[in-house]
Amino acid sequence: MHRAALRLLASAIALSVPFAVYACSSDDARECRIGADCASGICAEDGRCVRQDGPGTGPDGAPIPSPVGDGGPELTDATLLDAALPGCKPNNDGVITRDEVPLQAGLRATYKVATNPTEVSSTAGIAIDGGDRRLWDYAGAFGSDQSVLVETLPLSGKWYGPKFVGATYATRLTQGSDLLGVFEVSSGGITLRGVVSPQDGDKRTELSYGPAPAVLAFPLQVGAKWNTNASLTGVAPAQPGGTAYSVDGNAKETYEAEADFAGQLKTPFGTFEVIRVKTILVRELTWLSWPVSKTTIRSYAWVTECFGTVASATSVENETADEFRPAELRRLAP
Repeated sequence: MHRAALRLLASAIALSVPFAVYACSSDDARECRIGADCASGICAEDGRCVRQDGPGTGPDGAPIPSPVGDGGPELTDATLLDAALPGCKPNNDGVITRDEVPLQAGLRATYKVATNPTEVSSTAGIAIDGGDRRLWDYAGAFGSDQSVLVETLPLSGKWYGPKFVGATYATRLTQGSDLLGVFEVSSGGITLRGVVSPQDGDKRTELSYGPAPAVLAFPLQVGAKWNTNASLTGVAPAQPGGTAYSVDGNAKETYEAEADFAGQLKTPFGTFEVIRVKTILVRELTWLSWPVSKTTIRSYAWVTECFGTVASATSVENETADEFRPAELRRLAP
């Protein structure tokens, strides 16, 4: 695989930290699938829209609070969370377990995605509670916002499914590419098994990680750290629409992750108690043992009980600051 192909590979593979749990499933026998299907902007897990005329009730008949403020419903209320994800009750104990992140294939949600938002100067947030916690307010509308539907796709029936036995779902990595990340969810965390193109053929992307980097580790609590040194094997096109070449032995990635802060996060969907996960990805590409490029990408993911990742921020390439102005900022939205 020549140098041009490796440079293309570097730009095509996205930082894969953003992953998500979704409030609505894709069952066809529903009144709604996402918040945008409802006049109120809120779709409950049973497929019914939460009504605007009064507080309404959830699937179990319990009252659901009306939306408040610019940030949408205050989702720190367990009743609304229970309506969104039946059977999951956040206990806000500062530890997020596998059972509190009910990820699976066939789920979907809407995110507001802002590119280079000038309204956000830094990911640092505001210190609260004596400095032990932080508040991040990303509830407002940003000029570059686009509404993006994110889905966890089943692997059954897909050309790449048999190549990733045991994986849980696939999902699109970035808006700028149709490449899919293939993820596996286990009791110990969420790992990235590979990156693939939607279609098979001699122009396909088919990359596997060894070992699979962990994008989230359970149980998750402030102070937790985990690292992965991974190599990529498989094929990828040398140019858009071109024939795929082998990348075996030419691409390596190092993931350094840490749950660094707890606090509150405001999104267009609501306000959450969260744990922030910092990830530093270093990608090294070589050709005949000669270095081609070395790229560093920083990201943050804000994770909460019962919903999973409700926001993420990704830096520009080779960002040096620990807190940065995001190149892309995603927030859960109605």
